[in-house]
Amino acid sequence: MKGISNMTIIVTGGAGFIGSNFIFHMLGTHPDYRIICLDKLTYAGNLSTLTPVMDNPIFRFIQADICDREAVYKLFEEEKPDIVVNFAAESHVDRSIENPEIFLQTNIIGTSVLMDACRKYGIARFHQVSTDEVYGDLPLDRPDLFFTEESPIRPSSPYSSSKASADLLVLAYHRTYGLPVTISRCSNNYGPYQFPEKLIPFTIMNALNDKPLLAFGEGLNVRDWLYVEDHCRAIDLIIHKGRDGEVYNVGGHNEMRNIDVVKMICRELAKPESLIAFVPDRKGHDLRYAIDATKIQEELGWMPEMKFEDGIKETVRWYLGNWGW
Repeated sequence: MKGISNMTIIVTGGAGFIGSNFIFHMLGTHPDYRIICLDKLTYAGNLSTLTPVMDNPIFRFIQADICDREAVYKLFEEEKPDIVVNFAAESHVDRSIENPEIFLQTNIIGTSVLMDACRKYGIARFHQVSTDEVYGDLPLDRPDLFFTEESPIRPSSPYSSSKASADLLVLAYHRTYGLPVTISRCSNNYGPYQFPEKLIPFTIMNALNDKPLLAFGEGLNVRDWLYVEDHCRAIDLIIHKGRDGEVYNVGGHNEMRNIDVVKMICRELAKPESLIAFVPDRKGHDLRYAIDATKIQEELGWMPEMKFEDGIKETVRWYLGNWGW
């Protein structure tokens, strides 16, 4: 699809954290594209995030549920999109442990409805935004091990199980119906506009209010951190140049223990580490995530640009400057 202009792209979940950043990226990078945001506006979707682009003539916002087949088909009929990028998902592990059903509904059924619409109305590419959590976890004492695209799928939580199920469904639609699809599996994102239930914004908010900074267990779980703009660049490359039917891992090369992330935020905000409070570990808590992103680097020339030390400074500055949000 390289070189195609005047395309129409539907971005589902575009009022959420990564989706909104992707919309900003695409409008800035491809000013001749039409961008349609479809979002249900659940608790994690914030319409004010999209205020800067609401009056842009090449942007349109539609409030609807991806599980609502009638609404989805109506939008496809009106807009005749070339590409669909599916960010829409329930994504909080703790919430999935408390109420798995909504995760199955949105993350699996919603994905199938979108792909059925793609089959009915024709599409150049359906891209599924997934997570490294579908691979399960890695042991803490084996820093030489990484997730590749060939790693087995063995999710630990209802959330990651629902994302793994969606991934398998996407690949099945490719094989059975010939639907042109790609999947990206990313490591933990951070950056502007992230809902404050996640570790980094949650810690920033609590630190600014001198509230306890909660860490599961002993805080030794390791995550690979990816700055959201680096992730958006990767998806942009995949939808334009990625091979149909392929999975691409997207990692930040920034492995950090959770406790060290919390301590880094304390230093940035000049807050005492005495605010850190350890709480009972999450059920089935994954130990370590680490992505091997060799495939996207070699095939598409993507590399993460933001170092975690710089990215966390940028993120803290953003929250300090956007307290009202």
